Amino acid sequence: MTGVPASAAGGHRRPAAAVGPAGLWNIANILTMVRLLLVPGFVLLMLHNGGYDPAWRSVAWAAFAIAMITDLFDGHLARRYNLVTDFGKIADPIADKAIMGAALICLSALSDLPWWVTGVILFREIGITLMRFWVIRIGVIPASRGGKLKTLAQGTAVGMYILALTGPLATLRFWVMAVAVILTVVTGLDYVRQAIVLRRAGRATEEATR
Repeated sequence: MTGVPASAAGGHRRPAAAVGPAGLWNIANILTMVRLLLVPGFVLLMLHNGGYDPAWRSVAWAAFAIAMITDLFDGHLARRYNLVTDFGKIADPIADKAIMGAALICLSALSDLPWWVTGVILFREIGITLMRFWVIRIGVIPASRGGKLKTLAQGTAVGMYILALTGPLATLRFWVMAVAVILTVVTGLDYVRQAIVLRRAGRATEEATR
């Protein structure tokens, strides 16, 4: 260091470039689109040859696993590299629910999973998504640690049901699904509580500003 200001030494510091809005065709949105495109492909693979062929079920599992992996990365990339777009805000949760819903419905249609399990999970997922939109004008309900554990448990359990497992692994997947259902219900109730608190706070603020 010379102790001489940059202006006195004849140097000029360039102002930081302004970061513009992210374009539609960025890596986060592309991953979301890939997940959406995987949904019909997954269904075809899952139901191919009657839906009980272990080989095709393994290929369907691979498609499901890819979808789950892209779900882990697209949101992280969007936030880290300022790639958040209106398309991503809408398409990302739709893609999440679409691949999980398709897997659950296929499993229940093939009698591998009780319909009530599919109903509980889909009711919770769709309901919480609609509820987030209900309170978005007041505030955002952040994803909780329990919610992340729920997603992991659901993905693991559904993935195990997609595979043609037998013996102890078939028993294990039952208990993994049981944990997923419990987390689904518990975290869903917690999100409802948070939404009610947000709505009450919003009403109180509105009344205070009148």
